[in-house]
Order: sequence, then C-alpha cells, then structure tokens
Amino acid sequence: MPVRRVRRLAVAIAAVLVALAVPAAMPPAALGGTVPMPPSGTARPAAAPLPPATPLRVRAAAAGLDSPMLPLGLDGHGALAVPPDGAATGWYTGGPAPGARGPAVLTAHVDWNHEPGPFFRLHRLAPGDLVTVDRADGRTATFEVQAVRRYPKTRFPTRQVYGDLPGAGLRLVTCGGSFDRGARSYRDNVVVYAGLVEP
Repeated sequence: MPVRRVRRLAVAIAAVLVALAVPAAMPPAALGGTVPMPPSGTARPAAAPLPPATPLRVRAAAAGLDSPMLPLGLDGHGALAVPPDGAATGWYTGGPAPGARGPAVLTAHVDWNHEPGPFFRLHRLAPGDLVTVDRADGRTATFEVQAVRRYPKTRFPTRQVYGDLPGAGLRLVTCGGSFDRGARSYRDNVVVYAGLVEP
C-alpha cells in the first residue's frame, strides 16, 4: 500500500478508535518500546487472495461473534464513520474487501447503550481461531487469527496494522484497556490480526 494511502487511512481510522468502547478485561498488553510485529504465518495453508466482493456477515465462534456488516466510508471531516449503533460490524470501503489482497479493516462497538456489541468478546480470540466472512459473491473468506495485541492509543502502530501485505489479511479493531471517564473513552486499542487460509 503506498505511503500516501497509509497516511490517509491512518487519519480516517484515528477518529473511529476514540468512539469505540470495549470491556476493561483484556489479554496482556503488548506495550513499551518497540512494538513486536505479529506473526506473518498461519498453521493452516495460506489461501490465494480472492477477487473483491462486498462482505455481508462476519463470524468467529471463539468470540461469540455473528454480526451483519455494513460499509463505512468517511464522514464530512474526512474521518472514518463509525457504526451507527451496536447492531453491526463496519467494513472500511476505502481499503481492501475481506479476502482480497491487503489488510481488510473491520471495526465495531463492544458495547452500546449498556448492551454488548459485536466485539464484546473480541479479547477471547487467540492464535489458531477462525474468523469467517460471508461475501456477496457467494464465497466465504476464512481467516486464521495470528495474534491479538493491545496498544496505547498514543502509540498506535499505524503502518503495522494498515500497511501492505503480500496476501489477504484481516484486522479487527476496537478499543480496550482502562476507561478514561474524563475523555469518555478507553485508553487503548485492541487489534486482532488474521490471515486468509484454505477453508
């Protein structure tokens, strides 16, 4: 992905990360100094990227995730629009479609109006778990979780999360860590990294 596109995507993503909410119970953070790169391989055989197609539904049994999807573009301020409520997971249409080459970005609330949202149990995912995305072309893209990381929002690794990939990847992004009551936002971001594999 060209540097200019990474920067544009980073600006778009920044606003949505503040608006998403997640429970405070999270796996240990990958904090301090240099942020370790997530594993690039998968235990299952990697699959060749698929042609672009609109995603319809995302599922991950290990996280109790079964959510319809909706497209997210940019708002009037050039920031990534957030899902309007806790009923669906958003897909950033300015990036790759899930299954196509590159990192597809999905975001969702983990709670909304005091109710669990799609990413409420995102922290339960672990390497080897599967995430599937039903697509409008009738195919299902199957991803294997490679890593789950938590980062302070002030040290979000933009290039690592949104940078180019040789194959097809998936990034599930939400908030985590402790809650800042003054800012009405969680202090960290949780990112699940996954790679496309043979079903």
